[in-house]
Amino acid sequence: MSLPVGRHGAMYGAAVFLLAVTANDARAQVGPQVAVQGAPDETQLDPNAPLAPLPDLGVDWPDLDKAPAEPADPAASLELVGEARYSYAVSGIDAVASPLLQQRFDELSTLKQHADAPANAAQLDRRAGEDVELLTELLRGEGYYDARVTSRIEPRGGKPLVTLEAEPGTLYRFAGVTINGLSDAGAKTDDLRSAFGVKADDPVNADTIVAGQTNLTRRIGEEGFPFAKVGDPEIVVDRAARTATLDMTVVPGGEKRFGRITSPPNKVFDARHIAEIARFSPGDPYSDAQIADLRRALIQTGLVSTVDIKPVPATDPGVVDIAVGLSPAPPRTIAGELGYGTGEGARAEVSWTHRNMFPPEGALTLRGVMGTKEQLGSVVFRRNNFKARDRVLTFQAVASNLQRDAYQATSFSLSGTLERQTNIFFQKTWTWSLGAELVATDERDVLLDTGAARRRTFFIGALPTSLTYDGSDDLLNPTRGFRLGGRLSPELSLQGKVFGYTRVQFDGSAYQTVTPSLIVAGRVRLGTIVGAPRDAVAPSRRFYAGGGASVRGYGYQDIGPRDPNNDPIGGRSLTEFSLEARVKAFGNFGVVPFIDGGNIYTSPLPKFSEFRFGAGLGVRYYSNFGPIRVDVGTPLNPQPGDARIAVYVSLGQAF
Repeated sequence: MSLPVGRHGAMYGAAVFLLAVTANDARAQVGPQVAVQGAPDETQLDPNAPLAPLPDLGVDWPDLDKAPAEPADPAASLELVGEARYSYAVSGIDAVASPLLQQRFDELSTLKQHADAPANAAQLDRRAGEDVELLTELLRGEGYYDARVTSRIEPRGGKPLVTLEAEPGTLYRFAGVTINGLSDAGAKTDDLRSAFGVKADDPVNADTIVAGQTNLTRRIGEEGFPFAKVGDPEIVVDRAARTATLDMTVVPGGEKRFGRITSPPNKVFDARHIAEIARFSPGDPYSDAQIADLRRALIQTGLVSTVDIKPVPATDPGVVDIAVGLSPAPPRTIAGELGYGTGEGARAEVSWTHRNMFPPEGALTLRGVMGTKEQLGSVVFRRNNFKARDRVLTFQAVASNLQRDAYQATSFSLSGTLERQTNIFFQKTWTWSLGAELVATDERDVLLDTGAARRRTFFIGALPTSLTYDGSDDLLNPTRGFRLGGRLSPELSLQGKVFGYTRVQFDGSAYQTVTPSLIVAGRVRLGTIVGAPRDAVAPSRRFYAGGGASVRGYGYQDIGPRDPNNDPIGGRSLTEFSLEARVKAFGNFGVVPFIDGGNIYTSPLPKFSEFRFGAGLGVRYYSNFGPIRVDVGTPLNPQPGDARIAVYVSLGQAF
């Protein structure tokens, strides 16, 4: 259905049906095909017939010898010499104008667009005339086909006032709505008819008709008719009865099931991998929504620049094959990062990635970090959409040297993970991961009784697993719902002798919208290590607290028991909580007052006492890709050596 355009060069959102009726034309167009009944008939004239006498106008010819009379009220006469600022008003539409009509008029009004600029008499007259036509078109688009709009200019408060006076007239309604051919959709006919929505006795509203046609076109594709054709509505307006009829033809084209996916040879991946990404299988009912989902998923891989997906007839008349054409995107990425963090020092990172070195979607990443307290090199192989949508297989080898207040560790690790991931494009309710890890690490800490340095070498094998439920409404900026997550990592450690222990962590968070500009959010974290004393566990595998993702106001890993040198030593259990109010202040900016608390314990079970509290204020900038946060916190009951102020910057909310 084509969209009509008025003299203002706009389609007024969805559409505005324009009605043009002349004395010589018994048809008028509403959108593409509208007929008007009841227009005046053309009368055949005899060119030899005498002219009829002119009617008596009832007004005497002026006497040119008389001086013109002064107006009774000089203010009633408006004489605009030069240019002047003006105001304008619209009357007569309050009872009939929808918010959308008012919005469109405000956006397109010539009077409003130039309201701040002076105008002369000719300009005022032209602008008023354009707005008369605009308002008439908008009213007819909502079903007021007899609408009449006039304008007048008069003085008001020392400047011209332009008034548009509207007489909407009668609201035209449909006397009948017929959709031919829809019955061929069988059992789905009634649902598709409801999708169109327009029915007898509804107003003849342009937006409703266009929305109904659009919704029917979308719905018939979702219901399994890939080759359906939805025709343009044909509307006949009856002036005498103040009604209209609507006729539209639909050709469903037959309900289909999905067949096979085909794809010509390309440099990205083959039809088999596309089938692994798709959420449908051969034999499933066809749906346009599934095709749109597949298109988004292919683009989201980052390996595809353009996607062309179209259904094609199969040999089986009840089946439709899906032909997919792909154009590759640049596969290589080089990234760099510079940063500084309290407790983490200055840091520079660079990485090189080939996202499809091992098709399909087998990425190789080389990554290096050079910093004052961290040096790292790693090789990572990652295969996205491994055997199923959003399933990721990862293998990595990492060599690192970390210098922390709690310990120094020189380590080498090999690990592999199979996980179901979430992302900002397809947020998942349930995610999980299964992994295996081998670590050789040489670590320095101190003897607790003397504070003397010592070095120990640990060989560790671990089987980390996790399960997370996400019931929130947004991945980076949740406003309602909750999240629950658990991590379990059985580990074997060889350091003098072999012993085992298990690391367990539970995370929960909740979000509640109080007002449109206020969200209250809270979180809790509990952790425990069971099966081994703290001193036997490698310092890098213990629990720590403090920092931007923990208890704000404190340095990174600074909370908890300390050694004789006043450095943190970590612990076997952890308790943390956070509570904050996310206030949308103005525009894209917001403020977030917060209070955090928590501690590290030597006992195997977490406690709810002896908390270290931090409080502060954050600023949020809500960008298109998520909030950017800056939090400034201070410890409320600091330990000796804690700084008074800590600053944290990151993408996304704190939790």
